[in-house]
Amino acid sequence: MRKRWRYVLVSCERVLLCAADVRVGPFRQSFWAVWDGERLDERTHRRRALTLTADRLHVPGTLDLELSPTGTPVEVTTAHGEGQVWTRKTPLTAAGTLRLPGRPAAPLHGAGICDETDGRHARHTEWWWAAGLGQAADGRALAFNLVRGVGDPEVGSERALWLDGTPHEIGPVAFAEDLSSVAGLRFSAEATRARRENLLVVASEYVAPFGSFAGEIDGVPFAHARGVMEHHRARW
Repeated sequence: MRKRWRYVLVSCERVLLCAADVRVGPFRQSFWAVWDGERLDERTHRRRALTLTADRLHVPGTLDLELSPTGTPVEVTTAHGEGQVWTRKTPLTAAGTLRLPGRPAAPLHGAGICDETDGRHARHTEWWWAAGLGQAADGRALAFNLVRGVGDPEVGSERALWLDGTPHEIGPVAFAEDLSSVAGLRFSAEATRARRENLLVVASEYVAPFGSFAGEIDGVPFAHARGVMEHHRARW
C-alpha cells in the first residue's frame, strides 16, 4: 500500500511538540503531542483531526502555528524493498499560540523541522530515527535528521545536518538499541510517547521519547539541542 505523511517537530524554550497527518492505503491517522517540561499532553485519532500544511499547523482548541521554511530542504528518493520512497525534510520556524487544558493560552516561537514522505515501503518496515534543533558551539543555528532502516543508502540519503539553514549529508549512523545515543550524540529522554496498534491488515509499534542531545556530529560540537528519537516497527 501507498504510505503518505506530513510530520512536524517544533522546539520552543521548554516546549517540544510534534504533530502528524498519516495515510496508509485507505487508513488514516493523525496525532499531536506537547511536552512542556512538566506534563505530556497527546492525542491520537483514526481520522484527520488537525490541519497540517506546508505553512500551518492547526489543532482545534490547542495549537495554531504559522510555519515558515528557514533552510534548504533535503529531498531524496530511495529504494525500499521492492518499492521506492520519496521524502523531503525542511527546517522551519513556527510562531503562534498554544492552549493546554487548565492553562492560559501562551505564545510560541521556535525552530522546527518538517518531514514529508510518500512511497511504497516494504510490507514489514523497521526504522530508527532522530531529529533535533538547537545551536552549535560556534553559535550557528542547527537542525539534524538521522535515520537507519529507511532512506539511508551510504550516499544520497536523507541524513542531514543543517548549519544556519545549509545542509550537508551525514554518513551512515548507528543507534543504541535503547535510544540513548546516535552517532556522536548522547540522548537524555525527558518524556516518552509509545503506542501499539494492531488493525489486522496493518500494525504499528513505536517508542518516541522527547529529550535533549549532547555531543557532536561530523566534528561539529553542540552547545544545546532538543528533539525526538524513535524506534518504529510496522506491518503495512
